[in-house]
Amino acid sequence: EPMSKRQRKKLLKQKQWEEQKDLRRQKRKEKRQKRKLERQSKSDSGNEGNDRKCMRREVVPSTLRLIVDCSFDDLMVLKDVKKLHKQIQRCYAENRKAFHPVQFYLTSHGGQLKSNMNENDKGWVNWK
Repeated sequence: EPMSKRQRKKLLKQKQWEEQKDLRRQKRKEKRQKRKLERQSKSDSGNEGNDRKCMRREVVPSTLRLIVDCSFDDLMVLKDVKKLHKQIQRCYAENRKAFHPVQFYLTSHGGQLKSNMNENDKGWVNWK
């Protein structure tokens, strides 16, 4: 049965792709090894404090307190509750990275917000 020009091109590309599969795999492997060696050489040359744990040791806690009152979530639609959840997550994450983290509190945490957080972010129960 005759093949169209487009089908022949497609077949040719497919064959070339299959033939070069091993070459691509080898390149990826070399790239991975190169990155691994770079990371090892970086860590061997000396820790400049780029490590997150080293940064955490230098942190000086702040006396400021940030309190988020979640008692009004029953007045919000689900879309707003989800946005509030994202904002709380972002605040918590940035506060953890900060050099002077504030004391972060959630009050009246329940209702829609709590069920949304349980559903979408099970790790929030481990927050400090």
